[in-house]
Amino acid sequence: MKKFAADAGTLFNRAVQFTEEKLGSAEKTELDAHFENLLQRADKTKLWTERVLQRTEAVLQPNPNIRMEDFFYEKLDKKKRDRNNHQEQLGNTMIDTGNDYGPGTSYGNALVKSGQTQIQIGNAEREFTQATVNNFLQPLKSFLEGDMKTIQKEKKILEVKRLDLDASKNRLRKAKSTASQQTPNSTTNTLTLVEAEADLRVAQAEFDRQAEITKLLLEGVSSAHAHHLRCLNDFIEAQTTYYAQCLQYMQDLQRQLGSSSEGESSYSVGGGNTAPNTLGPGISNNFSTDPTTIPSAPPMIQVIAATPNTEKKQARVLYDYDSADSSELSLLADELITVYRLPGLDPDWVMAERGPQKGKVPSTYLEVLE
Repeated sequence: MKKFAADAGTLFNRAVQFTEEKLGSAEKTELDAHFENLLQRADKTKLWTERVLQRTEAVLQPNPNIRMEDFFYEKLDKKKRDRNNHQEQLGNTMIDTGNDYGPGTSYGNALVKSGQTQIQIGNAEREFTQATVNNFLQPLKSFLEGDMKTIQKEKKILEVKRLDLDASKNRLRKAKSTASQQTPNSTTNTLTLVEAEADLRVAQAEFDRQAEITKLLLEGVSSAHAHHLRCLNDFIEAQTTYYAQCLQYMQDLQRQLGSSSEGESSYSVGGGNTAPNTLGPGISNNFSTDPTTIPSAPPMIQVIAATPNTEKKQARVLYDYDSADSSELSLLADELITVYRLPGLDPDWVMAERGPQKGKVPSTYLEVLE
């Protein structure tokens, strides 16, 4: 009970001292200019580190609801739910759409390839996000939750020690003033003055010791800045790699789509059909460039109608192939198709079937399964 009363009295005295300082009726021990600069730098570091952390998290995950959900999962020490990012969702949708339209069609094939590229970009984004969390965000969080919390705690203790010191100084002044107004031989006044001087020495020693501890921690902020600079360089490097990967993926996709569109556009000259430069591997084009002499490709239904019963086999596609006209069938690597030969068809080509779709394909793109 006595300890509780003593603690309550100490808190009351500190509150009184703090109020008197604010009102200007009590003196306040001032820290030196260097110490004040260290305190200001620590406060700025805390403020701006928190803001950089928040803004970086917003870049990695623009949806605030998902950020909040991930925050709660982290606080509950649970594994975050795996979810596709926006690029992966777009890529999956494009692939599903292209497959539904038919990967053998020009638009369907372009959608599938675009979807695959979007998934590649999504994977690159996932890697970038993970690298940023590990090498940039986590060190900043560790600093705020570790070193900065310790600094804030020691600053509060230093403020308490300063209040105790100033209260001791104030008591000593009052004791001296009382002693000067009464008889010099008063034993009570002498004891009060001696106790006040002893309290001041203890308070000064505790304040000086706490000031030294706090100062050492504040000077460590420079090392934290150097570490954060290295983390920032890691973040910029990860960002550079991510954007370079995205650029490479998109350029590759653009070349694929561009070559497909060029192959299709080469057939329309003056409103008629023109022959491509190459019909397939090992087949040269001897057609005239005069549109009036170029024979039109036979309709697909006529080709199939003339198909006799021949032996059909399964084949695996080795490489992607874009059809040049309506008599051909576009291929996707690793898919399985049914193939057979037609009398009179160039030996480098075979007929292929994929469900209801039929057309000729170059045999060098296939591995016939026995």
